[in-house]
Amino acid sequence: MRLVFAGTPEFSVPCLEACRASGAEVVAVYTQPDRPAGRGRRLTPSPVKQAALAAGLAVEQPVSLKPADVQQRLADYRPDLLVVVAYGLILPRKVLAIPRLGCWNVHASLLPRWRGAAPIQRAILAGDAESGVDLMQMEAGLDTGPVLLERRTPISRDDTGGSLHDRLAALGADVLAEGLRRTLTGEALVAMPQPEQGVTYAHKLDKAEARLDFSRPAIELERQVRAFDPWPVAEGEIAGESLRIWAAHAIEADHRAAPGNVLAAGRDGIDLACGQGALRITALQRAGGKRIGATDYLNARPELRQRR
Repeated sequence: MRLVFAGTPEFSVPCLEACRASGAEVVAVYTQPDRPAGRGRRLTPSPVKQAALAAGLAVEQPVSLKPADVQQRLADYRPDLLVVVAYGLILPRKVLAIPRLGCWNVHASLLPRWRGAAPIQRAILAGDAESGVDLMQMEAGLDTGPVLLERRTPISRDDTGGSLHDRLAALGADVLAEGLRRTLTGEALVAMPQPEQGVTYAHKLDKAEARLDFSRPAIELERQVRAFDPWPVAEGEIAGESLRIWAAHAIEADHRAAPGNVLAAGRDGIDLACGQGALRITALQRAGGKRIGATDYLNARPELRQRR
């Protein structure tokens, strides 16, 4: 089997490795063009490009897959299958028709829930009890294709966007490896159409969403903090100082304080009044500083310890 892989971020790398280990011939890797990154804004290759070059694979970085010459370039690789994992570019119908076996996509949700760009964070924000990865046969619609294989995993109250990302990346590689193994032995995987009910869209994250609104229930703010770790990181104000909030959990609290007021501050954390309950902050970051625990922060602001 001649296979072309298309992916860009760190999430895609385990799937690229699964393709290389499958016995299929990875004839090319498609990834997005190098982007400016870091304080120096130097052009930086994607994690997938770095992994592909380290493995000695051919790399293609078109800005778009719509031009005829770009599509011909892909066709010249004569792929039997195109595997797409968080690539970030739209695949036109003509591209979908190039591989003999079509195009597979590894998507980090249990479809049809959370189609779109940010399924991992949206699942945490919504308080979903579980998530997973689907191996999907691609079609022209946005994540609308039939599902070939699926893996599920519970979402715990300790999960962050980062921890769930890493677990789903590993599950994605696992489900893709199974799909490739079965296909390489001659099995035709059964594609199950997605249910018509339960369709939701995971819109791209916006940094403006990171601001905590303490008039909301504490449990919703807890999910916001967890979902936005490691990016874009929740932001909130404690006694007049704007901070990045890295870790927090909702607690029961019967109070009449205004939203955002400090209810208590001590070894266990800093409790802020919410519209319902309180949010106990345990890890945060001052402007220009590094991530620290609540105790270290209170050492710098001892006046807060007196609040009750």
